[in-house]
Amino acid sequence: MMTDADVEDWVPTSWRSKTAAQTVVYPDEVHLAKVLGKIRALPPLVTPSEIERLRYQLTLVQRNEAFLLHAGDCAESFEACTQENISAKVGLILSFSLILIWGARLPVVRVGRIAGQYAKPRSSATEKVGDRYVMAFRGDNVNGLHPDERTPDPERLLSAYFHSTATLNHIRALLTSGFGSLHHPRDWSLSHVRSPSLKAEYASISEGLADALDFTRTIGLDSGREAQSYERGGGHGVLKEVDLYTSHEGLSLPYEEAMTRRYPIPDSTVSREFGTPAPTPEKYYNTSAHFLWVGDRTRQLDGAHVEYFRGIRNPIGIKVGPSMADDELVALLDIVNPNRDNGRVTLITRYGADKIGSYLARHIKAVQASGHPVIWVCDPMHGNTLVSSSGLKTRHFGTIISELTSCLRIHGECESRLGGVSLEFTGEFNEEGYSVTECLGGSMELSEEELGLRYQSFCDPRLNFEQSLDVAFLISNHFENQRRGGFDWDSHRKGRGTADVLYSELGGKKVDL
Repeated sequence: MMTDADVEDWVPTSWRSKTAAQTVVYPDEVHLAKVLGKIRALPPLVTPSEIERLRYQLTLVQRNEAFLLHAGDCAESFEACTQENISAKVGLILSFSLILIWGARLPVVRVGRIAGQYAKPRSSATEKVGDRYVMAFRGDNVNGLHPDERTPDPERLLSAYFHSTATLNHIRALLTSGFGSLHHPRDWSLSHVRSPSLKAEYASISEGLADALDFTRTIGLDSGREAQSYERGGGHGVLKEVDLYTSHEGLSLPYEEAMTRRYPIPDSTVSREFGTPAPTPEKYYNTSAHFLWVGDRTRQLDGAHVEYFRGIRNPIGIKVGPSMADDELVALLDIVNPNRDNGRVTLITRYGADKIGSYLARHIKAVQASGHPVIWVCDPMHGNTLVSSSGLKTRHFGTIISELTSCLRIHGECESRLGGVSLEFTGEFNEEGYSVTECLGGSMELSEEELGLRYQSFCDPRLNFEQSLDVAFLISNHFENQRRGGFDWDSHRKGRGTADVLYSELGGKKVDL
């Protein structure tokens, strides 16, 4: 196990002494060095105070006092960095979290896969396009999607910084201008949702919320005061503004190194964690995002990515799949969290609906036996990708729900608790008001013949707005039933009318998962 001294000896370049998976080879190293030097001189995108606030809120998730929503695009594109797309993503995250809050009666910590999720890991270095083989597309911060743009270009790292800046700036402008206010959740728009049941259930929540807020105003509680514990470390009025944190996979280590800066830990965190305001410790923060995760392809115990992740102060995620051995998982936790800090590590499980029963319980028990504090999050997307008869990558909504419900059940059986969900979804819709068509099924019963109508992802298939709300209601209903005295899976599958959108009669048809 590592000691404090081992961590203190860490510097942002330590990873360079290790072997890095998913390495990008740039043809012009001098050009790359020049671009990285420029990035090192640019301002940080996020601050230590924001990162520490997220760390604290994640300790509440770990204590089952909040729920984590980690969601957004599989991979962002520079082209999609528009006012409309960003607003739609934020609106969906807010709508989803509102449904969760209403059912679970817990705060939701919102972490978007946004403002930096430009890198894309690949299983092969090359791919066939037409009649020729070219370098695989690695994301907009490396190369272009067009076959003639596959040579890695360092300037794309600089472009990624500025697109992240523009995205984050618009998110902050939205949230500080009242876009996230609970006083008008209808502004987050359901105009392009086709399902009457979804609209009715969401309207019911909105009306109930309006009544509750009217009551708090009447008795004088809605005074703009900041929350006492959830917002510790500095925050917003809980009814008018919300926190929305950014995240991405820490895949491009040269970029992450350039964005890593040494700062004093904010005073509020020092007094809480160290018991004294002086001297103020200094730590390394990755200032490109609040939260970063290491992927299933880059989590080698002796690899460069794990070496990098062990040294940053940010809360981190680790993808856990079928290839992860029980003792390997514990060894990985020993490396990245030797002091066993609360709120530090989130385990994002992604097995596949047909494999979760063979692995999740083992992993839970191994971590419980080790004593490591972690947050368990379910990613029901990545293990359930398939190829349609037309050749499009897709996922079936029923399979996604199968893994999610299995995850909830297995955690209960292991006396553990699912702390959050990690989803690839999008709120984007076209000028006619239609959502993307990338995943099959859901309350809208999207068929394989409809996949090509608005298939816009250049990476993995995403849940659209309507399918995302389907998932939100499932989780919300689970926690509502749990609050009210237990959860009966057989009864759940039989449905509870419009309150259970997934299993109710929609348009005269029965949704059968």
